[in-house]
Amino acid sequence: KDRSNREKGLKKLEKQLKTGKLNKTHINNRGYNKYLKMEGEIKIALDMEKLEKDGQWDGLKGYITNTLLDKEQVIENYNNLWKIEKAFRITKNEIKVRPVYHYKQRRIEAHISIAFVAYKVYKELERQLNEKGASLSPQKAIEIAKGIYTIEIQLKSTGKKLKKTLLLNESQQNLAKMFGF
Repeated sequence: KDRSNREKGLKKLEKQLKTGKLNKTHINNRGYNKYLKMEGEIKIALDMEKLEKDGQWDGLKGYITNTLLDKEQVIENYNNLWKIEKAFRITKNEIKVRPVYHYKQRRIEAHISIAFVAYKVYKELERQLNEKGASLSPQKAIEIAKGIYTIEIQLKSTGKKLKKTLLLNESQQNLAKMFGF
């Protein structure tokens, strides 16, 4: 698979070389452009030596680390990396935490704390939905909950306060039953 992907990338580069669409701005380490090299002042060519060296690693996966952990622990930790990446994706996409540029230590810590608490609340919602056997994702439950409103009125004549939660559709009613509100 590695060899096949590299050959496809190489064919694409060769086609671009023949048409003259490549220039020195394409010399970088992204994708298959890493196989390009400058020859002379303006000539771009494929670096076949680099291509062959890369081919030695086809089908292999390696880890470079500066840790004192043994190789089994390194591989186990790497295999759990997806959980951390998923947490970042959730905070970025579902919770919509975006980078905010703070300069004071107190504000930086507050921003991180708020993001962490939001993530914990999201994960707790996910846990409770799973526990209740709901077929809803946390994101869908949040979307449904956004449309639920509680109104409170105070009667002038008696001073009595009345409170009513508006459940406008079946999904809102199901969510209300599930969580008891």
